[in-house]
Amino acid sequence: MPIFRLDRFLTLYFFYPLMRILPQRKEPTIPILMYHSISEDMQHGIHPYYQTATSPRVFAEHMKFLYENNYKVINLDQAVKIFKSKETPHRSGLSNKLFNQSRNKLLFSNQQIKYLVLTFDDGYQDFYTEAFPVLQSYNYPATVFLPTGLINNRKGLKGKSHLNWNQILELSNNGITFGSHTVSHPQLKFLKKENIELEIRQSKEVIEDNLGKPVESFSYPFAFPDEDKEFTEYLRGLLQKYRYKHGVSTRIGTTSKKNDIYFMKRIPINSCDDIPLFKTKLEGGYDWLRMPQNLYKFLKHRSGSNNV
Repeated sequence: MPIFRLDRFLTLYFFYPLMRILPQRKEPTIPILMYHSISEDMQHGIHPYYQTATSPRVFAEHMKFLYENNYKVINLDQAVKIFKSKETPHRSGLSNKLFNQSRNKLLFSNQQIKYLVLTFDDGYQDFYTEAFPVLQSYNYPATVFLPTGLINNRKGLKGKSHLNWNQILELSNNGITFGSHTVSHPQLKFLKKENIELEIRQSKEVIEDNLGKPVESFSYPFAFPDEDKEFTEYLRGLLQKYRYKHGVSTRIGTTSKKNDIYFMKRIPINSCDDIPLFKTKLEGGYDWLRMPQNLYKFLKHRSGSNNV
């Protein structure tokens, strides 16, 4: 029997219909999708909400849906440019601008565009074997966040193989951008400050040294502790110190210009996201989960729990 998903039920049959009848927000919102492994790996006994693997079949269905529904897949830096623009587009995309990737400029157009960003955490080798061929077929860019201490590792996170430098270089030369996911993939909040700084500085340097390209983006490993304002201020300062320009987190929701560009929200995706739920997530119907996510973090913080 399939596990009942309360989040799916409430999203499809309550919050998404409610969202569609309420006045739309004026600020631009862009879904930044958070994938991890593209594989058949299923974490048995774990609720679908917490799954991180997306099967190659489901991933191909997702990319086909984006293509058939005219989503324009852009990079994180392009999304940040849109957020910094002075236009006030519709919720689903810019109504009077067209992003010209070849010139890296925003041009005027009457076309309404639905922008979207693809990100992949952990740098698993199955990105190269399963995700990249599909992305190439649609000419979609993506950002992969690397834990540099696990590169070339055949038994890394969850016992899975990670990308090697030859693969990373090939991907980098074919439209894939790489960002930092620390060195050893720790929960940074629980490290000493000197170790936090090392994780952020060294991972950036290693990728830049190997690719000869600047690393501008950072992805926080594990649940993002935004309930700890002192820590997040410290972390933002470190990212600025080492010249990161933007970053993403595990905070749930579509992203708008009101968000901190160093801790942008994302939408978690896995094999359990059928097309109806996937479509609803893209359109902001899953954003309601941000509130219970915040409440859970707040209560955990108040109780002093260190579990992640």
